[in-house]
Amino acid sequence: MSAASCLLTEDQFLCSICLDVFTDPVSTPCGHNFCKTCITQHWDIKVPFQCPNCKELFYTRPELRVNTFISEMAAQFRQSAQQKASSSSSEQQAAKPGEVPCDVCTGTKLKALKSCLVCLESYCETHLEPHLTRSSLKKHQLIDPVENLEGRMCTNHDKLLELFCKTDQMCVCMLCTVLDHKTHDVVPLKKEYEGKKAELGKTEAEIQQMIQKRRVKIQEMKHSVGLSKENADREIADGVQVFTALKESVERSQAELIDSIKEKQRKTEKQAEGFIKELEQEISELKKRSTEVEQLSRSEDHLHLLQSFTFLNAAPPTKNWTEVEVCPPSYEWTVVRAVNQLEETLIKQMKKLLAEAELKKVQQSSVDVTLDPDTAYPKLILSNDGKQIKHSDVKKNLPDNPERFDTCPCVLAKQSFSSGRFYYEVQVKGKTTWDLGVARESINRKGQITAAPEDGYWMIVLRNEKEYKAFANPSVRLSLESQPVKVGVFVDYEEGLVSFYDVDAAALIYSFTGCSFTEKLYPYFCPGPNYGGKNSAPLIISPVNHTE
Repeated sequence: MSAASCLLTEDQFLCSICLDVFTDPVSTPCGHNFCKTCITQHWDIKVPFQCPNCKELFYTRPELRVNTFISEMAAQFRQSAQQKASSSSSEQQAAKPGEVPCDVCTGTKLKALKSCLVCLESYCETHLEPHLTRSSLKKHQLIDPVENLEGRMCTNHDKLLELFCKTDQMCVCMLCTVLDHKTHDVVPLKKEYEGKKAELGKTEAEIQQMIQKRRVKIQEMKHSVGLSKENADREIADGVQVFTALKESVERSQAELIDSIKEKQRKTEKQAEGFIKELEQEISELKKRSTEVEQLSRSEDHLHLLQSFTFLNAAPPTKNWTEVEVCPPSYEWTVVRAVNQLEETLIKQMKKLLAEAELKKVQQSSVDVTLDPDTAYPKLILSNDGKQIKHSDVKKNLPDNPERFDTCPCVLAKQSFSSGRFYYEVQVKGKTTWDLGVARESINRKGQITAAPEDGYWMIVLRNEKEYKAFANPSVRLSLESQPVKVGVFVDYEEGLVSFYDVDAAALIYSFTGCSFTEKLYPYFCPGPNYGGKNSAPLIISPVNHTE
């Protein structure tokens, strides 16, 4: 029996209904074999009675008996197959949570490799073999393993959902297209799948783009928070510095007030102590004279009394204390005067500290500025690095291009600004004349220039060594406590603000406010005429050393 079973193929031991090894095999009158349960259930559903293999019809339900020969052969084959499956299952992996298990495996469910859309079952490597070897099963449609295969069947016609109705936006079977969806726009499932997949790809790209935009926005927000924290820390530090300085001023004024009052009190006490000491000395002398007078008055010696009387009767040398008095010093206005003086000091100090804080803040907008030789007046000498400029008495032969100043000894920077804030510093040490500021792009550069805001210039100037002016309309004479050595120029384009600072004194020199900027702005420099060497020092664009 064992040798004979080796001559039989595997297909001969499989039921064509359940696709598994026969269990209680029975033979139909046409000679085909099935599991007793499988053919019985098949005929319970399908009427008339028909062979599932050859389609032969039986007018009466055949009486079925177990074929003992095939049953024994199937049992032997099942044992052999189980041994084979057992050895192969050790190499295959059991289905993990989330993976599709084999529907045929008993006991430990192995991981399914494929699902059959005809059988509506999933198979592991061992149980998939019939679909790969049997000609009748090779025609079945295999897909990657999926769960809920019943959901791929039409609930109305028990047929595979292999078409898509674009009209009703639903999956349908072949029978649906000739019945309920006869006039609808129906396409193969694969075609609609490819279209929808393309849409999903586009949607996925859009989603990824949205994700990326939001990630960028998150980074922007984090950057803004970081900048906010830096600004907050900087403002806190500046505020602590200002209030510490003010607190120290108050404490210093308080100490000075206390010392002043105590000094007055010490002087009063010292004066009183001197008077009291002098009075006590006189009292001591008077007591001594009183004792002598008393003793003389009790004397019985006539001659001695008369001889001593003149001396003792005369008043001893004493001071007239009638007009002498110790006047307590008045403290009534001491505190008021101290507070008024403190107020003046604090106001001056606050202005200085605020100016320092303001300068420190505008210095954060520092930019690199270099001179543009194409705009320079021919008598100007520019350094190779474009950072220094001075006037000479020799006029160079330069092309008279539209950008060049031909009469006024000035030059613009290469850099222009049409938004935001910018700041730069210029050393003016040793100069008797200079002009500094900004100018708009469309200024007149030929002939004599009228330097005023309405003409496109916002600048301050030095004339005759000590005369400082702001070229507003009309000009404003500037009163400065000290002559600037380095001038800072700050512009806030959107705010319409141009400010000038004495960098070393950390003081605001002048501000143009309410300006309306509509063009590019260029830093403007004029070292002034040489004046025979009196004004030969250069204007120097200096690196910004941020105020500590």
